[in-house]
Amino acid sequence: MCVLIFVDQTEGHIKKSSYEVLTYGVKLAAQIGTTAEALLLGTVNDDLAALGKYGVSKVHQAANETLNHLDAQLYAKVIAEAVQSIGATVVVLSHNQTGKAIAARISARLKAGLVTGAIALPDTSNGFVVKRTVFSGKAFANVNIVTPIKVISLNPNSFHVAVGEGSATVESLNVTVDPSKIKVTAVNKVSGEVPLTEADIVVSGGRGLKGPENWGMIEDLAHELHAATACSRPVADSDWRPHHEHVGQTGVQIAPNLYIAIGISGAIQHLAGVNRSKVIVVINKDPEAPFFKAADYGIVGDAFEVVPQLTAEIKKMHNN
Repeated sequence: MCVLIFVDQTEGHIKKSSYEVLTYGVKLAAQIGTTAEALLLGTVNDDLAALGKYGVSKVHQAANETLNHLDAQLYAKVIAEAVQSIGATVVVLSHNQTGKAIAARISARLKAGLVTGAIALPDTSNGFVVKRTVFSGKAFANVNIVTPIKVISLNPNSFHVAVGEGSATVESLNVTVDPSKIKVTAVNKVSGEVPLTEADIVVSGGRGLKGPENWGMIEDLAHELHAATACSRPVADSDWRPHHEHVGQTGVQIAPNLYIAIGISGAIQHLAGVNRSKVIVVINKDPEAPFFKAADYGIVGDAFEVVPQLTAEIKKMHNN
């Protein structure tokens, strides 16, 4: 009996969201009186024993190169087999792109109850009740899992990472790895200083920028903040920016610590993709823009005047 935490990796390195899941899983294990162990698929360059700093006692690794690239069906099969061989009663993973692809498959294989998009530790005072977001983050639901094995995917940036001392034992996991049905023929990397889904700060622009020729001021501000850049759907549809930068209900859904929206009115579809941001700053010359209702801070003003001044002030701070 243990809490098994799936540690996601890409290109030989552990993803940032996995550290949050580790903290969540360790706290959950302490709450229900059991141990926390980690599971990693594929080969990595990071020090796996160092994951003990996050509280796990063991790291089970299936170091098979076939698992270096996501194959949802294969991942689910291997993880389900690992859960049964290790004897885990709770599986925790991130509600990122990988988690969205495999969580339901793991649940089906294990006949386990599943809660996706969890935002808090379960209430175990009377059952096993997990709080999650619903309706694109506009409401919450409390779901009671009653199955012997439980699967939880945690919303990124919803749980504070805790780091301590310690070292984990790394053990080779003996599982059957079938040949993957997916063949990777090419890898095209998105350019930019920070990957959008991993960014702590995101600077985003909308139609208020008037054209792609003005995007330089978005990039300048993002550079000074070491942030990722994003855009609204109309901007991507107009080919001002590539579609992988489109954030919103029909684009990439993000949860950075700081989201700066420049020249974006704040339609509900856009807000649904960014409303899990810790702090939202809106810069718009229209004081009636809907985005101001969701903003923590707002600046009513012309972006072409405000943003360059903001960038200059941040640059001064860096130089002092």
